[in-house]
Amino acid sequence: MRDRRLVALIFSATAILVFGVYGVVAAPGAVVASPSPRPTPAGDADDAETPEADAPVTRAGNTPSPVPVSPAPNLVTLIPVTPTPQGGPGATAANYLTAWQNGDFTGMTGMVVDPPVDFGVRHRGFDADLRVASLSLTPGELRVHGEEQAEMLFSGVRRINGLGDWPFDSVLRLELRFGVWKVRWSPETMHPSLKDGGSLRLRETEVRRPATLTREGEPFPRDSRAGHYFDGLSNTAVELKLEESPSGKVLLASEPSPESGARTTISQPVQAAAARALDGVEQSAAIVAVDVQTAQVRAVADTLGGKQAFGGLYPPGSTFKVVTAAALLRAGLTPESPVPCPAAYTIPNGRSFSDSDGVDHGSVALTTAFALSCNTTFAQQTYERLRDDRLRAEAADRFGFREKPGLSACRIQPYGSPDQLGSDAIGQNSVQASPLCMAEVAAAVASGVWKPAILTEAPPADSPAPVPLDEGVAAGLRTMMGAVVTQGTAAQAGLPPDTAGKTGTAEVEGAGDHAWFIGYRGSLAFAVFVRHGGAGGKVAAPIAARFLNAL
Repeated sequence: MRDRRLVALIFSATAILVFGVYGVVAAPGAVVASPSPRPTPAGDADDAETPEADAPVTRAGNTPSPVPVSPAPNLVTLIPVTPTPQGGPGATAANYLTAWQNGDFTGMTGMVVDPPVDFGVRHRGFDADLRVASLSLTPGELRVHGEEQAEMLFSGVRRINGLGDWPFDSVLRLELRFGVWKVRWSPETMHPSLKDGGSLRLRETEVRRPATLTREGEPFPRDSRAGHYFDGLSNTAVELKLEESPSGKVLLASEPSPESGARTTISQPVQAAAARALDGVEQSAAIVAVDVQTAQVRAVADTLGGKQAFGGLYPPGSTFKVVTAAALLRAGLTPESPVPCPAAYTIPNGRSFSDSDGVDHGSVALTTAFALSCNTTFAQQTYERLRDDRLRAEAADRFGFREKPGLSACRIQPYGSPDQLGSDAIGQNSVQASPLCMAEVAAAVASGVWKPAILTEAPPADSPAPVPLDEGVAAGLRTMMGAVVTQGTAAQAGLPPDTAGKTGTAEVEGAGDHAWFIGYRGSLAFAVFVRHGGAGGKVAAPIAARFLNAL
């Protein structure tokens, strides 16, 4: 009897142990149960907001309610239960490509079968060696081979600094591992040229040739800070080639060097003065100068990099008050019109604006408010007089703040609230401009006609047409910009006589203010910009003084 009980206990324990691993198939009428829930597929990971943000891939499972089991019959058959994979191969492929595009190498590693220990290092080294500035990936056709193998075709575009866009096509191979689809990675996943030990390299070749010349036929000055804009300033040019090894095939090459000894619109003395004015400036900065009558670029000294003096977009701060003042003059004010310049002003049911000096100047002429750069004045007058979209129209139609062909970049968006309109009025919110765009604004005031800046003798065929300003508006702006230098925020900067201009201090969320000064003197209009430099009157205006006093 004792032996029978012992056998029964052993049988029961064995059945319980097996039951946790196997499903039970009973005789007719019995219930089949699986104690371990099958994970449900998860969707693709959300795209991150910026290329630098991590995009970890997560999957969620569901916990089912217990399944009732009928009393065990006398005879059972035990069979294995095949687990359901967490998400299909398409979901894994999409998640992997998203993580790759966002630079999330940690997330990518978790989706790879047996990743090499230097997985992330290989990707970073590939990008660094080839000077990859950005990567975009597009998933393609998914091919499933049986139950455990799949592949996704995909295409990509790498942007190579100095060469441009480099498209490629590759394949993402996948396999089912322990119920989870994973990527079977190999070097050629990054690029087909890496298959079987192949490699890629950037080859730089320095080519001797005559220098690009100034408009006077002379070489550019030493350390001109214009190397981003013109080739061969030191009698050499660099040719770039992206080559495949060992085949030697050239996959991408830089454009051929332009004709030797070509003259530009750059003036040798003006360029030299601009370059030397930036000597000793620790922050990244730029000076752009254009001819008032022809709009030809006479100088560009740029330490911002990447031709940002022409195409970079930055909030112009109070230098944009030149445009706002033009709209107010067109709306009926004059330079002598009395306007309040309080220490603070609050838009009805909206935000408050204040001035940096914290002083209530009472009622002053519009010219004085402009010279003192009263934020409160321009926010209030814009709210009261320009709510019918006149400010954006003035900027877009008469000062080039719109999408257009040409060298400069600047823009303003339709405002969505009075708060946004008030902020636009002082060069914040949606207003953005490059230094060259603001030099065009200063030149328009000096000449009475807005023209797009050019680097050629005559405007290109697709160049925007010149836009004349109303003579009364232009004359009023000249008076107001002169007052900035004689009695306003640039009075202590050491600017030479007959200079007119406008200071600007542009707020940047989470970083230091940008410093601006734009203006004109004689035949030159110019813009000085110091990224995160601080106050325009204390930083940018003295740099402008060094530039002008050296001419």
